[in-house]
Amino acid sequence: MSKRNSNADRFRKQAIAADLEEPVTEARNLAQKLGLEPYPVKYWIIDYDEMNELIAYGGFQSRYPHWRWGMQYDKQQKQGQYGGGKAFEIVNNDNPAHAFLQESNTVADQKAVITHVEAHSDFFANNEWFGMFTRGQSDEGQVNAAAMLERHARAIDEYMSDPEIDRAEVEKWIDHCLSLEDNIDQHQIFTRRLDVDGPAGAELDEDLAEKLDELELSDEIKGEVFNEEWIEKLEDEDITANFPEQPQKDVLAFVREHGKQYDEETGRAVEMAEWQRDILDMMRAEAYYFAAQKMTKVMNEGWAAYWESTMMTDETFAGDDEFLNYADHMAKVLASGGLNPYSLGMELWEYVENTTNRREVLERLLRVEGISWRNLTDVVDFDDVLETLEPPTALATITPETLDDLAAVRDEWVDHEALERARADEIDVSKYPWTVLTYEGLARRHYSLVKRQNRGFLARVNQNELERIGRYLFDDARYGSVEEALADVDFTAGWDRLFDVRESHNDVTFLDEFLTQEFITENNYFTYEHSQATGQFHVTSDAAEDVKKKLLLQFTNFGKPTIAVYDGNYNNANELLLGHQYNGVMLDLGQAKETLKRIFELWGRPVNLLTIVKEVDDHDIEVAKRRNREPEPEEQGKLIRYDGQTVTTEDVPWEEVEHLAADDVDYDTKPDEWLA
Repeated sequence: MSKRNSNADRFRKQAIAADLEEPVTEARNLAQKLGLEPYPVKYWIIDYDEMNELIAYGGFQSRYPHWRWGMQYDKQQKQGQYGGGKAFEIVNNDNPAHAFLQESNTVADQKAVITHVEAHSDFFANNEWFGMFTRGQSDEGQVNAAAMLERHARAIDEYMSDPEIDRAEVEKWIDHCLSLEDNIDQHQIFTRRLDVDGPAGAELDEDLAEKLDELELSDEIKGEVFNEEWIEKLEDEDITANFPEQPQKDVLAFVREHGKQYDEETGRAVEMAEWQRDILDMMRAEAYYFAAQKMTKVMNEGWAAYWESTMMTDETFAGDDEFLNYADHMAKVLASGGLNPYSLGMELWEYVENTTNRREVLERLLRVEGISWRNLTDVVDFDDVLETLEPPTALATITPETLDDLAAVRDEWVDHEALERARADEIDVSKYPWTVLTYEGLARRHYSLVKRQNRGFLARVNQNELERIGRYLFDDARYGSVEEALADVDFTAGWDRLFDVRESHNDVTFLDEFLTQEFITENNYFTYEHSQATGQFHVTSDAAEDVKKKLLLQFTNFGKPTIAVYDGNYNNANELLLGHQYNGVMLDLGQAKETLKRIFELWGRPVNLLTIVKEVDDHDIEVAKRRNREPEPEEQGKLIRYDGQTVTTEDVPWEEVEHLAADDVDYDTKPDEWLA
């Protein structure tokens, strides 16, 4: 590119940035008025190729050298050219966050992106699952992810440039590490691993060393135990040492601490080189950093879509000349095929808001003298209730000419300082009407139950729900009339609930709690599966239990199998035994075998995997076809082993795999102390 073209490109981006200064400032002001608490965001204008590169790099400008980034860049570019997909923005989880806007976006698109980014940044800053990484990194609970990733990139580049290290071996080692990037324990706070000290570096007194020898423990076990109490427990209980004592889901950490590399010349496992263990550390840290984003995809994208819509549509952040362009933008995002996290997430957030607001209203109505859960639907006119719940005209329509009307509404709904500035023409309320309202006032202005699409929601409450609410109300007959009860409604209840849910949930717990039969029926969700009898796909159920089970299994452990280390000294031969925690979904055995080959390189000795498969023989399939039903598969335990040369698979008795099977569908959501 010539210097002239380079300068023109820079000036063009600067001009776009200047035009967006006001929308960026006002979007942040509006987001904060709505109760969002985002990280600071730095916005950057980039071109089409730069956007594709950033997406390939996971939202960061610097990543370690590896072929995967080129593959992802090519995929993203082809999607834009042939798949009809357009990348509008990318934002990373960092403090401050960095958001990248594509220069070819229309003004309406840029505004949509900015409001979307502000909501993402709020989610990053306040969701506890993102804190699982940051709390382990600094006293302030913050981490500079961009700096961490840049350090990793620089270190790996130096290893690749080292004349004593084969560049191809470094890239191959990264491949091995990446095969386990989802095999971490994402429910634990991330901490860096301690330096590895094998048994040779352990200071054992002579008596303790002698007892270890008497127990005939392997060197791996000896490297783990250093106290008399543990040895005495082994002797008293006459048990065999387990290594690890409990199954360990952080497989990356286990191979980092106890793994070796296989030396082809000697045919033995030898200690890893320093650069190999260092790269394992870096890959593990990056896996934990990106884990929260994988765990909250539906919540996070739905959250951003919800608040983007609230700002762009409900608060008309999209101007009159931009609204049609924005509506087309949003329709394409929400209508994209497959399991759409934007659509599902936004629908669920709206459902949480509506159900919370409905319960708040019903609790008030059930406290009216003479009204109970048995007669409420007979004596209360829900149309009259909705009419009463409509926001006052002074809130619904705010213009420079109607500012004095705000004196007639509740004092808590009005930002009086901003109102005085608006009266002095220091604030343009025709463009930014929200500035003169408080959080409470905005919640009243946008109360969900009276929106056109939700007007039937209050009346759809069933008798069972009314009974559940009514039976726990001990201060009934508080109000003398329906009007008096509705005057006491907390209009912020729905939004307050959204912020509470945003803090503690991940996708699995979010779906588990809010994917109800009512939601599934209203949004037409169902399950389907492939029939072995007919060879075609067919609808199997629209029951909440079945739909929830199917969705939750797609999000458990990022939708990947849960594998744990069960024994690092399998058969007392220093072999690794992994176990697939089976929840009714089989492993892809072909991929499992290839992954074992990768893990062998990180362990340096034979690797074993226990799993459970479903088997159906041809005869059963033929019988099922004749009877027009599905064949009943049998569950069989399997042991897959790779010794560095050959993969073998053998059947094992059920008692050897029974501990791997969940009694019920196990979504492995989070530790018990989360969510009562």
